[in-house]
Amino acid sequence: MSAKTRTLSKLLSSATTHSHSKSKNLTRSAVTNTSSLASAAKDTLKNYIRVAGAADSSSSSHLKPSRSNKSPSSKPLSELAVESNRVGTSSSTSDSKRDLSRQFHSIIFDDSPDIKETCDYDVQPSAGLLDIPWVPTIINSMTSLRRKDVTRVRKQKWVFKSTQGTHFSKLTRSCTHRLGADNAIKVFGKLGRQTGVKEYNAMIEVCIEKARNTDDEDTALEEFHRAYRVFESMRESGFEIGEETYGPFLLFIIDMGMVEEFHFFCENIKKEHPYSLSRLAYYEMLLWIKLNDGDKIQMLITSADGSDESNFNESYLVALCEGDRQEEVSFLLETIDIKKVSSKESMERIFKSLGGLSLETHAKKFLLELKTDGETGQDLSNLIYCYAMSIPNIQIENIFTKFKSLQAELKVSSSSVPYEKLIKTCCSSGEVHLAIDLVESMFEEGLNVRISTINSILTTCDLSCEYNLVHRINSMINDHHIHPNAETFRIMISLCVKMKDFDKAYSMIGDLERLNLIPNANMYNAIMGGYFRQKNFHKGLMVLKQMDKSKVKPDSLTFSYILGNCNSEDDIIKYIRELEESEVQPTKHIFMALINAYAACGLFDKAKQVLSDKRIMLQVVNEMKSVLVSALATNGQMADALQVYDELKQVEAILEPKSAICLIEHLQSEGELDRLLQLLKQLEDSELWHDGCARIILYCVRYKLLGPAVDLLKQRMEKSSTNEMASEVLFDEVFYEIAVMKPSDVQFGLDLLKGIKEEIGIRASRKSLDFLLSACVNAKDLNRSFSVWKEYQTAGLPYNVLTYLRMYQALLASGGHKAAKVLLGNISDDDSHVCDVIKACQATYGISSSSSSSALVEKKKKNKNKKKSK
Repeated sequence: MSAKTRTLSKLLSSATTHSHSKSKNLTRSAVTNTSSLASAAKDTLKNYIRVAGAADSSSSSHLKPSRSNKSPSSKPLSELAVESNRVGTSSSTSDSKRDLSRQFHSIIFDDSPDIKETCDYDVQPSAGLLDIPWVPTIINSMTSLRRKDVTRVRKQKWVFKSTQGTHFSKLTRSCTHRLGADNAIKVFGKLGRQTGVKEYNAMIEVCIEKARNTDDEDTALEEFHRAYRVFESMRESGFEIGEETYGPFLLFIIDMGMVEEFHFFCENIKKEHPYSLSRLAYYEMLLWIKLNDGDKIQMLITSADGSDESNFNESYLVALCEGDRQEEVSFLLETIDIKKVSSKESMERIFKSLGGLSLETHAKKFLLELKTDGETGQDLSNLIYCYAMSIPNIQIENIFTKFKSLQAELKVSSSSVPYEKLIKTCCSSGEVHLAIDLVESMFEEGLNVRISTINSILTTCDLSCEYNLVHRINSMINDHHIHPNAETFRIMISLCVKMKDFDKAYSMIGDLERLNLIPNANMYNAIMGGYFRQKNFHKGLMVLKQMDKSKVKPDSLTFSYILGNCNSEDDIIKYIRELEESEVQPTKHIFMALINAYAACGLFDKAKQVLSDKRIMLQVVNEMKSVLVSALATNGQMADALQVYDELKQVEAILEPKSAICLIEHLQSEGELDRLLQLLKQLEDSELWHDGCARIILYCVRYKLLGPAVDLLKQRMEKSSTNEMASEVLFDEVFYEIAVMKPSDVQFGLDLLKGIKEEIGIRASRKSLDFLLSACVNAKDLNRSFSVWKEYQTAGLPYNVLTYLRMYQALLASGGHKAAKVLLGNISDDDSHVCDVIKACQATYGISSSSSSSALVEKKKKNKNKKKSK
């Protein structure tokens, strides 16, 4: 057992030392009275929690959703609003509300480097933040506000509808990462939000993730302790403990190999939720598989009896398949009654496991049994898909082939569900052509195709740059009378625009009326953006007139496009006025567009003044500064750009990745390597890092910084080992830079070539050596021409016609006429273009036309004599 596991085991070891003289399996202990054991263990654990949480005002009161009327923050939002009518709307209360909302938003969404998901929970929020009273006063004013204002006020007051559950779960995770589970629940209490099952589960997941990811024993114990406190708070508050709650706990304990702790938790879960026995059996099997205890595994398999036998067996089977225990799997497959499997989810797990082990015989047997038992074609078709997609190392197109062959062999009718899953898999893998073929197969079989499926394929066309497929999809929609929605048209219009087919894009807007659909701003924005990308400002503005004609109001994106492409200050002023008159709320993208517009017009002071606008939210100020850095650097104001960048560093803010790339691209003066490397460290995205690294390598070559160039090339090779083509292209770019360098420095190129071979262990490509030989031509360097010539042999690259011609040119340029004459004998004269190149080289480097002609004539005679002798 590792040190981390030993330390973590202290959590529950005392609770189970005297109670488990030997381990019991869940099947047998299901009928045993364990109330005294559970009670003793629970009391011991609570004692531990009280000791460990002594610093808190109460051991778990902060973790439970407060339902008492004693605290204003624990009341429902409606009650608080009613109270607010009696309390009044004093300025101090209003200010505190705004203060609280702003600080919460800053804490949860701030992207500064000191607040990340990896931060320590011990970092406390702003002093006194959680003690600020929050009394909403929105009821009186709500009746007088328009609908959109009501919506905005509700969002500001953090009122969430049931449809926003997913968003709130993400928010819970974010808040838990930054504040810790204890403070997160306090925050939600302040906001009038009662903590529910989803929020508790999200907090538990975050704590378990922290415990998993740390190598520090004390931190792991502390995080597990926090998770357990949330678990206990949830249980004591009367919430139902489902698998989504206890699953992460058990998996963590299993990974740590803690047997006694596992049984302690299971006993508590069984006591309150007896129906969970079959799922707990799955986790117990995972435990013994993890410990590789064959005896325990056999005991579990052979001891399952009674009414729950089939449920236990299906749980054991899934666990054994996941653990790749083929011998035990084969035994269970012979004994399990597939018709008694309890749920659709379990059935799918079993067929996925059969696919993972390539047990097609058993899969067919089970499918036939289910077919005779009256299972519907849709369910069987879905199970066939689960089997086929789980076969190891199978290609997507082969999944469909296997699916169809099994379906035909077993005479199972088709259904839409497996087709849609296959299409989703194709889209996630970029196989858009196959996805369209699958849709056509669905039509041939008379199956319904949902428009959401079509939209996902259109989105994949966009991501994979297969824009031309929009015509095929549009024809499919028309031919089969599919009812598209507004999103369908938006994506199709966008794809047409990216092909520069603006006429088709406009015609699609015209088709909306036929389908009783109303055009929206997003559709016109797609066309407008296409025109502006072509720098066609006039036609971009024509789109605005079309919107007005169709009575479509412009939105913030519309004004972002227009302002970002203004060519003069007058235009900027004009469209700012239109923005204000339209009552469109300015977004960060509009402010970004203003910064870029002012900078492009040379109004750099006004570009800087945009940041002083009070409507810019505090948490996006650093993002705005990053945009300002890019705008200034792009328009030649490098000193100002660096000044803004230094201001960001002083507050420990990170420059946006695209702005960092922009700064690297334009920061090309000598002596800036340290700053460039600092910018490179900020790029966490792999693709952007490679881009920035390539630019800095070329910078090193330009200023002949050999050591840093080799080091960066080595780093890039290590990080892009799976993309050899991209690495080879970069090497070619490096030697091309040497070839065009003025004055040419062939020795630097040779030194770089040597460093690449010795430090990185690769050989240069033919193209790289060709560029290096071209550098010899420019430098008129005879000796180094021969050095490069030898490198072809070292790299195992046979000389070809182009190599001979380039070397011939290098010899003539450096005055090696005798060597050039000898080399000329190896160049074939069968190609007239080659002869023209030879004559051009001779004319360029002062070889008389008569001597060149005689040399070619003499060469031709020698070639004829060689042919005759053969």
